Amino acid sequence: MYRDPVQSIEAPLLPSSATAMRPLRVGMIGIGTVGAGTFRVLARNQALIAARAGRGIKLVVVCARSLARAMSVVGKDVALTNDPMQVATHPDVDVLVEAAGGTGPARDWVLAAIRAGKHVVTANKALLAEHGNEIFAAARQHGVAVAYEGAVAVSIPIVKALREGLTANRIEWVAGIINGTTNFILSKMRDEGVGFAEALAQAQALGYAEADPTFDIEGLDAAHKISLLAANAFGMPVRFADAQVEGITTLQGLDVACAEQLGYRIKLLGVAKRRKEGDTEGVELRVQPALVPAAHLLAHVNGSMNAVMVKGDASGVTMYYGAGAGSEQTASAVIADLVDVARLDGTHAAQRVPHLGFHPHAVDEQLAVLPRAAVHTRHYLRVPVHSAQQIEAVGAWLAARHVPVLQVALARDKALPLGSGPQVLVLTDAVAQATVDLAVHALAAHPAVAGPVVTLRVETLEG
Repeated sequence: MYRDPVQSIEAPLLPSSATAMRPLRVGMIGIGTVGAGTFRVLARNQALIAARAGRGIKLVVVCARSLARAMSVVGKDVALTNDPMQVATHPDVDVLVEAAGGTGPARDWVLAAIRAGKHVVTANKALLAEHGNEIFAAARQHGVAVAYEGAVAVSIPIVKALREGLTANRIEWVAGIINGTTNFILSKMRDEGVGFAEALAQAQALGYAEADPTFDIEGLDAAHKISLLAANAFGMPVRFADAQVEGITTLQGLDVACAEQLGYRIKLLGVAKRRKEGDTEGVELRVQPALVPAAHLLAHVNGSMNAVMVKGDASGVTMYYGAGAGSEQTASAVIADLVDVARLDGTHAAQRVPHLGFHPHAVDEQLAVLPRAAVHTRHYLRVPVHSAQQIEAVGAWLAARHVPVLQVALARDKALPLGSGPQVLVLTDAVAQATVDLAVHALAAHPAVAGPVVTLRVETLEG
């Protein structure tokens, strides 16, 4: 978000207007992890933030379930209420920070704030993935901004990078590790050789995973985020409902070990890739555990850290790395959005960076998400067989069914659980998902095959 440079030059540089002289007044719904972190950082760095924003930023009212707890965080100088709508429509609030999470009630509060002429800042990726198109349309109608840097990979300014830093580029793809919980689990499975359940228990014990980790481990959290990134990258509406989502709950430690043997590491990736096939142009929008070459930068993003890569036609590949969760890490992004709002408050909507990076008339409503069958990647297959001598038969059989085989190997004994039979490992060249699905379905009936065939995508993410 920005001021028009001509207007900035022509306007008086002295703080002569009422808007420039008074602080930006913030109302916040929720004072949990995100809200408390935002208050602390605002208080600690208030002079620095004001110097960058050109005016102070002041929290004036907070909504919380427990007013006593809220007061213990913000003190007596901030008004308190347990009515979210009172904050959303408060006459002394310039911008609403929605820090409560969820989708249904949060949608109502945000829309109410917009109708009341308030700007909105949120780190709520689920809200924007499910209701973003409606919220952004309402914001345009009422001439206010909705800022959401904290919704994706919180400490990484990836939304700003796509909307501002890379505006000269035709973006070819965006991909990354955008869920810290699953990355922690996969790192533990690889480094310590533990199974999924044990790694998840460790993540919960350390606070990286919620008591109910479904959104993380089933890939939904990452899907929310990659849907927002795709919209900003390609000038399309938010299409979360069309994303193909696969989590890590069925991932086996055996495949983590076999991937390592082949020179790969398994990561849960969010991928958005623009592709043209014949006369049809569309976007691959997907989340799945995938093999990444061990030498690739993303393979070395471990623990709860996040990283996003972007391929632009002019910039080439750029990479952004940082914490994907945390109280003050999220606050860093929320306050960056507040500074943007402080700078733009009073400007015409046409002078601002659009909500999804493209001005509304340029958003391609027809740009669709490609179906799963049309996704085109390399693949990893693990085929249990009755005898190690059947390795050649498996490779030849796949090749005969139009699966381009690059490598065939046997899993090393040390990778195999006790009592496990031989496993044939196959790496393919790029091929349509539909071709792989048909081949695997038929392979299940092959006399050499001794059990279910495991398939995972391979992402090379080359520049």
